[in-house]
Amino acid sequence: MYGLKLKYAKSSLLIVASLIAIILAFSYLPHALLAIIGGLAFILGISYAVGRNTWKQTRDIGSRPSRAAGAKPAGARPQRDERKSGGRKSRAEARASRRAEILHPEETVTLSEEREAAGIEDVFTSLDNQLVGLVPVKKKVEEIASLLLVDRVRHRFGLGAPRPNLHMCFTGDPGTGKTTVALQMADLLFRLGYLEKGHRVHAMRDDLVGEFIGHTAPKTKRTLERAMGGVLFIDEAYYLYRAGDSKDYGQECIDILLQVMENDRDKLVVILAGYKDRMDVFFESNPGMSSRIAHHLDFAPYKLDELVAIGRAMLDRSAYYLSADAEMAFREYLTLRMGQPRFANARSVRNELERTRLRHAFRLAAEPEVSRSKDDLMRLEAADILASPLFALAEPLSAIEEPARRLSR
Repeated sequence: MYGLKLKYAKSSLLIVASLIAIILAFSYLPHALLAIIGGLAFILGISYAVGRNTWKQTRDIGSRPSRAAGAKPAGARPQRDERKSGGRKSRAEARASRRAEILHPEETVTLSEEREAAGIEDVFTSLDNQLVGLVPVKKKVEEIASLLLVDRVRHRFGLGAPRPNLHMCFTGDPGTGKTTVALQMADLLFRLGYLEKGHRVHAMRDDLVGEFIGHTAPKTKRTLERAMGGVLFIDEAYYLYRAGDSKDYGQECIDILLQVMENDRDKLVVILAGYKDRMDVFFESNPGMSSRIAHHLDFAPYKLDELVAIGRAMLDRSAYYLSADAEMAFREYLTLRMGQPRFANARSVRNELERTRLRHAFRLAAEPEVSRSKDDLMRLEAADILASPLFALAEPLSAIEEPARRLSR
């Protein structure tokens, strides 16, 4: 009530002051000037009134409780999916929910349905597309997947079983697909619900072992933290331990790995890789590590036909191909290269094909005025391969006489 009276008192004072101002202006100012001032005051008053009204309406609208875009009014019924889960489930949550659902003993399931639900067919398709041969390795991967798949179904019926040991050792020469299989294995274990993230961390000695006292433990633990929820792939793992060096800190790294591989085996899978003979020596020196490895996969060297098939696949992905003569020359090259030191199987194939593409491009660029077709840009010729220095250095020369004679005709 007091506020209402004060409001009217202010309005009255304003009116009285305005009247006094008008009387004084009428008495002392010329009438023309007074009319101008009065007109301006009238315009300003109207503008003030309109602006104030607009501002008030805007303020009232802004002060009303608004509903965010997509929000539902109070009392609205939730959608069917939201009533079930409160929102959209992630793939991991869906898998967890599926595993938690205990089936009746009289119900039945098929492993084909479980494979499809887990989406692991994509992993095997990718393995076949990326890797030529390696039949024993692919069979071992299938066996591991089958064990985990059956365990997955058993859990759905409430049949408990301890989590299997999934630490592995990959042995074989360089370029035989160990790194690729480790990546696919991480994806496989993730899809089956045995890994939380399914990523792969590639590490070597320098990523784990320090160079002075107190340096190894933090390096090893940082790498392990990065790998948690996925696969830690340690290449050339035998370099972690140097028996002849009393100042080496590799044993500290191995001790930490052993502890984590045992205590956190439900969160991390460790895959050791390297030459088979050296890994055997490594396990003899570290029996605790050997006892924690459940699966040993041996990657055999590729045969000549497999290497040629690998080369074709590599070229096909880059929109190149070998002519008939070029493929014969490539076979001759691989035959010679397989007998050379530091042959790295698929890596050596890739390196030579990259050099072949380089020679092919130089050969075309040497005649810039010649018109080239699409096929010219895709086709690698025997001359692009026979220009390799390996042919000039190889003995005996009979290994290349026939391709060279064929080219000279």
